[in-house]
Amino acid sequence: MDKNSEVIPFLNDNKYPGIFGWIFSTDHKKIGLLYMYSTLILFIIGVIIGLLIRIELIAPGKTIVDPQTYNAFFTVHGVIMIFLFVIPSIPAAFGNLFLPIQIGAEDVAFPKLNLFSWWLYIIGLILILFSLFTGKGAPDTGWTFYVPFSEFTTTNVSVAVIGVFILGFSSILTGLNFITTVHRLRMPEMKWMKMPLFVWALYATAWIQVLATPILGITVLLIFVERMFGIGLFDPAKGGDPILYQHLFWIYSHPAVYIMVVPAMGVITEIIPVFARKHIFGYKAIAFSSLAIAFAGSLVWAHHMYTSGMSDTAVIIFSFLTFIVAIPTAIKVFNWVATLYKGSIIVEPPLLFALSFIFLFSIGGLTGLILGAAGTDIHVHDTYFVVGHFHYTIFGGTGFGFFGAMHYWFPKIYGRMYNKRIATIAWALLFIGFNILYFPMLVIGMMGMPRRYYDYLPQYHTGHIISTVGSWILAVGLIIMFYNLFKSIKHGEKVGKNPWEAATLEWTTPSPPPTLNFVSEPKLTRGPYDYKGVEEDEQYS
Repeated sequence: MDKNSEVIPFLNDNKYPGIFGWIFSTDHKKIGLLYMYSTLILFIIGVIIGLLIRIELIAPGKTIVDPQTYNAFFTVHGVIMIFLFVIPSIPAAFGNLFLPIQIGAEDVAFPKLNLFSWWLYIIGLILILFSLFTGKGAPDTGWTFYVPFSEFTTTNVSVAVIGVFILGFSSILTGLNFITTVHRLRMPEMKWMKMPLFVWALYATAWIQVLATPILGITVLLIFVERMFGIGLFDPAKGGDPILYQHLFWIYSHPAVYIMVVPAMGVITEIIPVFARKHIFGYKAIAFSSLAIAFAGSLVWAHHMYTSGMSDTAVIIFSFLTFIVAIPTAIKVFNWVATLYKGSIIVEPPLLFALSFIFLFSIGGLTGLILGAAGTDIHVHDTYFVVGHFHYTIFGGTGFGFFGAMHYWFPKIYGRMYNKRIATIAWALLFIGFNILYFPMLVIGMMGMPRRYYDYLPQYHTGHIISTVGSWILAVGLIIMFYNLFKSIKHGEKVGKNPWEAATLEWTTPSPPPTLNFVSEPKLTRGPYDYKGVEEDEQYS
């Protein structure tokens, strides 16, 4: 950190010395970096646990851990990846870093509240880590904390759900801050239809965070109350209803899928026109489809519950609504492909990650239709098909979107360029390893392999071996990618303001940006995707 401050101007603006200059800073860029470093560390921990799960499953029977430890592994893997990496990664990290700059503002609307959100994130993280090593062991319920098991298990579920409760508040405050920032701090000449589409994506996501996240907070708090006082809200023996829990949980958690994916879609929408050297096709359609996804995605929660005992009418309605939400998603994919059509395409690492996002997320979306249709969902419900679909959607979507964002905005954050050849090799390993890891899961899921099981029948053995080998290739790709980026922070070639010749406002300010984001008052001279007259890069000095 200290050596970084020698080359990154805004890191020098410290009221406090050392680490306190970071954890008490209200600069949105520093808070964005705090989120990025925090989420990356947790991503690596989640990956390591995921690799251990794959090693355990490489052969039937016990390989490295007992069944109880295996249950804790997939629970902790899910909690870390969902609540601590995927949900906050792009909005809190890259949103904090670039939303104010893209709309010409000096900071977010409530800088102190922004810092408080990060502190809540850290407090939630500490509680979740505390739950792993205290009480009677790490939670073993799965990241959904389904009742009645989560009410009665003796593992440390109570502390974990309080940690998730606090993380929810962090997410709500971040969303509230972004909504206010977009409304109040946009430069006057930047009308709604001149905003970058990454800002539109963050704006739509923020509304989901504010409106849907409180439901999760209430739901996990009810688990805590059930465990502490046994009031019987979900316990059938006391007149409670466990299906009520599923409704409450998925009313938040399905919109949460779009908290995870819509910001990544915003990243892809920034990258594609820059490297196709074309104005984005269908600006308004992409902008409003973000809002449409946010709205329609809030109406489809019960498609997770076709096998839980709903009426046929409810099943038909939720199945129909699930297909409706595919329309705005398909609009985005169509517009990305149309932007690439007849473009002067420049193949750079950010574009490779963006193209991978479209391919992998499309597989996730198409397999989602199988789960959205009640007849086929009943066949593959709670099988590895769901695991494969989920990872194609979330890891293939948010994960590759996050990697694309890291490679796209890296020169702006650090003022240096990474080694593009090594970045391309890492991307190839990630893409190949990803598909070898997750595609067999779709196949063995179709064959009937149930998810979350510690042991399995011999007919699924080959699929698990292939998946485990894929996880190793993926891990090698991650190691190379992170090593390349980490090394380039200090030793990468220096760049100027605009190495990609992009048109949004962040590329008009020095790399890295100064403390107040702009050297002089920014002026909006072109649209965010109008590349005519974009100045060539200047050498960083």
